[in-house]
Amino acid sequence: MKGFGSDNHSGVHPQLLQALIECNVEHAPSYGTDSFSEQAIVQFKKQFGEQAKVFFVFNGTASNVLSLRTMMKRHESVLCSDISHLNMDECGAPEFFAGKLIPLPHTDGKLALETLKHALIRRGDQHFSQPRAISLTQPTELGTCYSLTEIKAITEWAHQNNMLVHIDGARLSNAVYTLQTTFKKMTTDCGIDVVSFGGTKNGLMMGEAIIVLNPQLGEDLKYLRKQAAQLPSKTRFIAYQFSKYLSTQLYLEIATHACTMAEQLAHGLSSIPQIQITRPRQSNAVFARIPQPWIKILREQFFFYVWDEKTFECRLMTSWDTQDNEITAFIDLVKELSLAEV
Repeated sequence: MKGFGSDNHSGVHPQLLQALIECNVEHAPSYGTDSFSEQAIVQFKKQFGEQAKVFFVFNGTASNVLSLRTMMKRHESVLCSDISHLNMDECGAPEFFAGKLIPLPHTDGKLALETLKHALIRRGDQHFSQPRAISLTQPTELGTCYSLTEIKAITEWAHQNNMLVHIDGARLSNAVYTLQTTFKKMTTDCGIDVVSFGGTKNGLMMGEAIIVLNPQLGEDLKYLRKQAAQLPSKTRFIAYQFSKYLSTQLYLEIATHACTMAEQLAHGLSSIPQIQITRPRQSNAVFARIPQPWIKILREQFFFYVWDEKTFECRLMTSWDTQDNEITAFIDLVKELSLAEV
């Protein structure tokens, strides 16, 4: 059964499965010294700039915590949204590996510059973890996107205050599509220091990449990655997926499809009186308040998550393999429930 639970629930894109087959035909050196990994690094440099340092890891939590670890000392802290994946869904790993998290209130998932400024009020206080990094999720946990203007304003202020900025980009390709921009314009040109670049939510079988954009950072990452048990011996099987993903612009094809499907879903749901779209639809996530009696019936055929058990706000995610007929079938079922209630 396919549903709308998560883009992490979808399988592997056929072109990326083919990439795995293509790099499986011969022996290759281990630990990222092979030609397939080198090709992937070339592609990342084309997308982010020649200064980019690239480190492949197994999963998103590792990508996030190692990114922060290379940015911070142990007495320092990272400012993040209170609903960020860092704060809510990584089992304390950021604080175990890197430093204290300072969760801050959000507006539609995004941190406002004024909120960040207020968080420095105890800077210099020896009893308080000293803010060193800011982590922005792009797109956010609520599917919204920071504009380039918002990102640049935050990075400029951060750098003026001796702070660094990290992007959790588990779904970064979707933000590139939504904002009609490029990876470089969204990150390097806006002054971002380190990016966690997502793979598994975007059609890859496994693997994420840490992209260090600040030339003064990242020299210790190869050691930190090994200490964290995140150095793949057969790195080519992660790296070559990214190589194909970037070189063929598959990332944009996947993002375009997923976001288009989400727009169709949001449009269909918004036409039903009992449904309330609760968040701006800016990526491949649709948030909607659904009548509680309908939820069990709908989830029997199309799984999705109830985001807020008190208000019955639900999250529905589309992905590279979501089809028009699945959107239509779901909307039709919701309409049936709507008419039965009238």
